Amino acid sequence: MLQPRAARASRDARALSDEGPALRVRPTSLDGVLVIEPPTRFEDFRGEYVETWNERLYAQAGVDVPFVQDDVSVSTRDVLRGIHGDDATWKLVSCLHGRFYLVVVNWDETSPQYRRWEAFTLSDRNRLQVLIPPRFGNGHLVLSDEAIFHYKQSTYYDRARQFTLAWDDPTLGIWWPSRTPILSRRDQCEGAA
Repeated sequence: MLQPRAARASRDARALSDEGPALRVRPTSLDGVLVIEPPTRFEDFRGEYVETWNERLYAQAGVDVPFVQDDVSVSTRDVLRGIHGDDATWKLVSCLHGRFYLVVVNWDETSPQYRRWEAFTLSDRNRLQVLIPPRFGNGHLVLSDEAIFHYKQSTYYDRARQFTLAWDDPTLGIWWPSRTPILSRRDQCEGAA
């Protein structure tokens, strides 16, 4: 399994260079899951510019994951997608438009944090990114009228390798801002690892 240095190397928010943009990386309560502030954000009367990926800067911060696929999903208010994951894929998640509530669950049976979860609110205003390791599931609930969910993946999508967790599994005890989300047939399951 790929092991980026991010969890060890980026304990505190810091600028990487006196000459260039700052990439801020902070750990979360889940080992290997990181919150990242993009290196460049600029806003003026014309609108906004955001640098969402810079291989050199991310690698310098220890996020040296070789991403091979980018995906976007567009959803409306109260749509809940997930909780999905697999044993091989790193994901870098962000919100391009709107706002959503992201839940990340440790599904690594060998981890002392197995079944622990943490939630984050990502939006087109805070521009935060969340790095999610393999063996972690993630799901998101749309909080705005519409949201665009973007993620980079370190492997090509393979539905056969994925696990699905029930969003409302009482043994996980995940708090969601809605108790009546809009779900796909897959996500209405009772949970299948």
